[in-house]
Amino acid sequence: MRELDRLFERWLDRCWATSSESERDVFRRLLECEDDRLWKWFLGHERSPDAQLDALVQSIRALPPDP
Repeated sequence: MRELDRLFERWLDRCWATSSESERDVFRRLLECEDDRLWKWFLGHERSPDAQLDALVQSIRALPPDP
């Protein structure tokens, strides 16, 4: 899904270089989730039951859009 790709790219561009290995592992786990579930999380219709994934989703959602 192109919209998800843009959200992930935003995090990669802004956060990957300074993230810890454990944060990177959580991001990799996020990429393994199904698109329909991810979309619900990013739209705020549902929250991940996994606290680490939910925290990452919320931080990605909080990133300001690209100019």
